[in-house]
Amino acid sequence: MARRDFDPATVKPDGRKAAKATLFDPTTEGAWRGSLAGDILGGAVTVLAYGNDTPGQGPRLHVHPYDETFVILEGRARFFVGDEVIEAGAGEAVLGPAGVPHRFENMGPGRLQTIDIHHSPRWVQTDLE
Repeated sequence: MARRDFDPATVKPDGRKAAKATLFDPTTEGAWRGSLAGDILGGAVTVLAYGNDTPGQGPRLHVHPYDETFVILEGRARFFVGDEVIEAGAGEAVLGPAGVPHRFENMGPGRLQTIDIHHSPRWVQTDLE
């Protein structure tokens, strides 16, 4: 199905060129495999690569002044976002709204791999645990 959501003539290029940078080294061990600040690429989002093989393990409770979108690439995760508990698996995405404390954990079995999109050109976070 062809899409035509807007008229391309209404958008003027801002002069930025295409850019490339490394998000993570695939040979690196550990849960936090890398991050890429949006301002390095000239973009509006920061991207993190996270993964672990241990059920129950995940980032500590924290909060951001902007939205965060989690994309589950592999495995299953349980998200704690404010008072809500959301279970999500590969191919699904979860939103952590700005100002709402959140964390997630690997539900197992096996590996949990996520891409975490921070809706900010820089990673800004306050840990609450």
